[in-house]
Amino acid sequence: MSHHTEQRADRAAHRAAGDDEAEWGRLSPRLLLVNLSMLAGPLALFVATLVLTGANLQALISLGSLLTTFLVITGISTMRLITTRYRITADRVELRSGLFFRSHRSVPNDRIRSIDRDAKPVHRLFGLTTLRIGTGEQTSSSARRLSLDGITVQQAEELRRLLLDRRGTGSGTGTDENRPLIEMDWAWLRYAPLTVWGVGSVFIGVGTAYRILHEMKIDPLELGVVKDIEHRFGTVPLWFGILVTVVVILLAGIAVSFATFVETWANFRLEREQDDVLRVRRGLLVSRSVTMEERRLRGVELAEPMLLRWAGGARLNAIAGGLGDSDENRSRSILTPPVPRAEALRVAADVLAEERSPNEAARLVPHPRVALRRRLNRGLIVLALIVAVPLGLGLWLTQVLVHTAWITAVIGLPVVYLLARDAHQALGHALHDHYLVVRAGTFTRRTAALERDGIIGWNITRSYFQRRNGLLTIGATTSAGHGSYKVRDIRVRDGLSLAEDTVPGLLAPFIEHGPRG
Repeated sequence: MSHHTEQRADRAAHRAAGDDEAEWGRLSPRLLLVNLSMLAGPLALFVATLVLTGANLQALISLGSLLTTFLVITGISTMRLITTRYRITADRVELRSGLFFRSHRSVPNDRIRSIDRDAKPVHRLFGLTTLRIGTGEQTSSSARRLSLDGITVQQAEELRRLLLDRRGTGSGTGTDENRPLIEMDWAWLRYAPLTVWGVGSVFIGVGTAYRILHEMKIDPLELGVVKDIEHRFGTVPLWFGILVTVVVILLAGIAVSFATFVETWANFRLEREQDDVLRVRRGLLVSRSVTMEERRLRGVELAEPMLLRWAGGARLNAIAGGLGDSDENRSRSILTPPVPRAEALRVAADVLAEERSPNEAARLVPHPRVALRRRLNRGLIVLALIVAVPLGLGLWLTQVLVHTAWITAVIGLPVVYLLARDAHQALGHALHDHYLVVRAGTFTRRTAALERDGIIGWNITRSYFQRRNGLLTIGATTSAGHGSYKVRDIRVRDGLSLAEDTVPGLLAPFIEHGPRG
């Protein structure tokens, strides 16, 4: 037998011995209490409907169907509790589950890219959490992730530390030496209303409630509360009713924004664990914990939504590999809540281990003025489409809509110019030390600092109008973050020079040189 064959045999024997020694773990029996508590909501809704509407047959049928559905879900969850087994061997994580359809999945330790924790309110009530072990691959969710749904917090932390050790990060010696980079400051709550999502959530909530009541054959307009409001305010002028409605919606939206901010960012803490592992913890009702390795970090992105930017605030996102697909990357790459811009830049410098964040230190090169004209043209096209709707209806139905059209055009023209000018001023790029810095956007201005070593290719696009104006858009392709960070509307010669200076030789084989004289 050759020396290499003996080595392979020894490794196989060692792996088999390690697999045999590792014991199979089980989910916590407390998960049964979680499953039973799922029935509390439908039962409470069933009783409340009986009290409020009496023996409404349609409502009882709808709620009975809902209760049956939850009973089935509870049964399936209980079956998962009984059949699920897991273990961590010297070289892999294994998970077995299923009664009629057995499933046996395993992930090699060296393929693990994320170890996250999250716990819903009911899980937290019984001291449970979910540990998600992911590979970061762009495949189906079941193929790239193992979930241990229903283990104790202590078990989850022990397994997390063990997996970090097995991956070679070595951060399993405890958390006493973990260094916080930033922690929650409730003064940041002032940034909560600076979003339209709060008002949007109000409309979504009202629409959902109306649809549910309509499906139960209950007319919301016939409810006693609605009738009382109609009786009290039915005689007020129309303008006053509209004003009150707008104020109520805005106040409700602000309240939803505050509540969402508190639920999402309570207990927030960004820390650097031993041996270069970043960990983000946050959440009041739903507790979340996201881990990312600094060796997979390729930069940071400063995001400034318009209202937040006017208030001097910003958010910080990581540009890192192994965070999953675009949806997962969007939620798992967040490093800070909305914070003062200076604080976000400080954290960016700390995360990148730089004295000063390249997002701030880089002197950005402005883009040509023809890029402003392109943004003006886009804005005017959108405005024309908006004005065309009331104008067309006005010519067909009533003159009032014609007046609405020209008033919209008069108001919209300066708005279009200001937005186009802001978008043009946002454009910029620079090389700063070993980073490519790119900035763009008006409704959300984004400044990305991307490590030049993390760039694996260039994506060059030129539309018909860009070709007419001598412009192009060049995207730095990377395996981290969004996958491509674009320098928009730059002169052709400047764009190609930027690509060559950023990563010398990477674009050279694809450039056609003219004949030498």
